[in-house]
Amino acid sequence: MTVSILLFLPLLAALALLFIKGNAVKSVALALSLVELALGIYIISQFQTNVSGPQFVFDAAWMPKLGIYFTAALDGINIIPVILTVGLIPLIIGTTFKREYNNPSAFYALIMFMQFGLMLVFTALDGFMFYVGWEVALIPIYFICGMWGGENRVKVTLKFFIYTFAGSLFMLLALIYLYLQTPEHSFDLYKFYALKLNNTQQSWVFAAFLLAFAIKMPIFPLHTWQPDTYTEAPAAGTMLLSGIMLKMGIYGAIRWMIPIAPVGFYEWQNNPLWLAIAGIVYASIIAFRVKDSKRLIAYSSIAHVGLIAAGLLAWTIQGLQGAMIQMLNHGLEVVGIFFVLDIIERQLKTRDIDQLGGIAKIAPQLAIAFLIIVLGSVGLPLTNGFIGEFLLLNGVYRYDMWMGIVAGLTIIQGAVYMLRAYKNIMQGETNTLTATFTDITAGEKLILGIICVLVIAIGVYPQPILHLTESSVTQLMNEVNAKISAALIHKN
Repeated sequence: MTVSILLFLPLLAALALLFIKGNAVKSVALALSLVELALGIYIISQFQTNVSGPQFVFDAAWMPKLGIYFTAALDGINIIPVILTVGLIPLIIGTTFKREYNNPSAFYALIMFMQFGLMLVFTALDGFMFYVGWEVALIPIYFICGMWGGENRVKVTLKFFIYTFAGSLFMLLALIYLYLQTPEHSFDLYKFYALKLNNTQQSWVFAAFLLAFAIKMPIFPLHTWQPDTYTEAPAAGTMLLSGIMLKMGIYGAIRWMIPIAPVGFYEWQNNPLWLAIAGIVYASIIAFRVKDSKRLIAYSSIAHVGLIAAGLLAWTIQGLQGAMIQMLNHGLEVVGIFFVLDIIERQLKTRDIDQLGGIAKIAPQLAIAFLIIVLGSVGLPLTNGFIGEFLLLNGVYRYDMWMGIVAGLTIIQGAVYMLRAYKNIMQGETNTLTATFTDITAGEKLILGIICVLVIAIGVYPQPILHLTESSVTQLMNEVNAKISAALIHKN
């Protein structure tokens, strides 16, 4: 079996959903996403953790005269974002069952089409295929936000599209340049790795990739599209953006940017690392002042993803392993939190934290689930966030002590504003608005229960997740460091 089945099933599902009318499309979309999850679990169960190279390879000629091949595979670098994608899509679809959408067939088809684009990005070993997936993933989320978003959706979605599309053009220029440097004119990832680019060439390639990936993460000061887009997007769109799509930039940096231009990365490493740290500090300060619950989590997400970016840019084994597992952890936690906030908004028609309070008294099951997920997001020991943040901070601290200290202090800030938000929403006395709230339904319990179990399970025993990536991460680290060392020796 090859990875092709995981690629093309979402595309076929998207086409099929267009022909299903009425609310039945919800159930069909969920069923098809569960089939994708089952296939993903089967393939991942066959994954050999001691093999650092590609597995389940699918290689087909696409435009061979132009050196373009449809090449995809799994390895220890992309298996985490693949797990995240196949695992979160069914949960995100499940969260929509209490919502009604105009033209539901198009809505759910776009979700599955976006999954197709995400899988292209995460499994591609061909630069042209990677770029196509990058743009394919952007198109459906643009329409999801633009058609089913809030009042300011058109303006906000246009800003988001311009930001991300402009950044991807720089990446395209870098890919074309690399293509022209290969002797046989190929987009093959491993041929890009083998190129002997000089320091100036690598610096420009690194800068082009960094701009595209930094916008997608996003890293300060390229973050301004994110809070508005999160706030205006429908709940499912926000979950897709925060839970999965932001990981495209992190993955791109690990898979493409640093290994292709290791010397460029080495020479400019401090600059994006300080920007990532600055983003963590900035987002944490803003989050203290925000009253819109959705917007607060948007700034919290900037801080969390900023720490992931800092960890991988520090380029240590600990930081890179932390970035890998924290991609999964953050995706789980942010989807859970946005789902809780969507349940509250759907019933009470508000996101203003000051108008809430006392919900725990009348909805104890929701309060318990929310608390577990929040504790995971602030990195409490024995929750999934702890191991990821510990490894990330360890990696940053090993690179630079003061960077590690600043990042660590912002994690404390994050715990304060997240726990304060929980207190203001869930605890205290009920008011005339929150007194009408009702506890979660069976379907909502199932989704939140799955997330809570994973938050605790990964926190108690993270080794299986770390083991999936260990071999590939070690090999990648050694290869990049060897190229940097060779360039420094040649320079001296």
